[in-house]
Amino acid sequence: MINNEEFLDEIGDSHFSSNAKNPVRQDAFDLSDEEKIERIKKDVENILQTLGMDLTDDSIKGTPNRVAKMFVKEIFGGLNPAKQPKASTFDNNYKYGEMLVEKNITVYSTCEHHLLPIIGRAHVAYISSGRVIGLSKMNRIVEYYAKRPQVQERLTMQIVQELQKALGTEDVACVIDAKHLCVNSRGIKDIESSTVTSEFGGKFKDPQTKREFLDYIKLETQF
Repeated sequence: MINNEEFLDEIGDSHFSSNAKNPVRQDAFDLSDEEKIERIKKDVENILQTLGMDLTDDSIKGTPNRVAKMFVKEIFGGLNPAKQPKASTFDNNYKYGEMLVEKNITVYSTCEHHLLPIIGRAHVAYISSGRVIGLSKMNRIVEYYAKRPQVQERLTMQIVQELQKALGTEDVACVIDAKHLCVNSRGIKDIESSTVTSEFGGKFKDPQTKREFLDYIKLETQF
């Protein structure tokens, strides 16, 4: 019989997610960023001391503070709803009716199972139903949802759902191709493999429209 620890390890290796939303407690923002940094700093100090590191050494004595600031201000900053980008939209006055594709958006995220990096590219598209969104806002939406402990499937869904809400249309799609260091640098240590996830809404569920989108993201950018 598998014990609880083995079960939890297996969930991580199976890339299992229990919810389409990030599992954040209701009191997640009761502490200020500075209070969180101070607590995490002490936790990192304890981890390094437990591992036997000499925290008086000049090279490492600043590591706890650097890690704490990085967690709160950078790689997990997308947990804070106050940092959600304003997805301003505009009337489609030029009546552009074909799909718009923003491809090769850089993804830097963190696997919530091992707290190791996820690095890849997102390709996002929509078909306007009367509203359009600034191109950089699509990048910012990807970045916002990536900057938190994640699983790639959830991240893909969140990007699509946010754009659907902003644009007032179901006609949104996203494909992410990313490397997971929890696979590449530990465990099986397969440095060549990557993970591809997709979410297709509205017209993108039509095979012909889906094929058009997938063909666009294969194009090499020439400039």
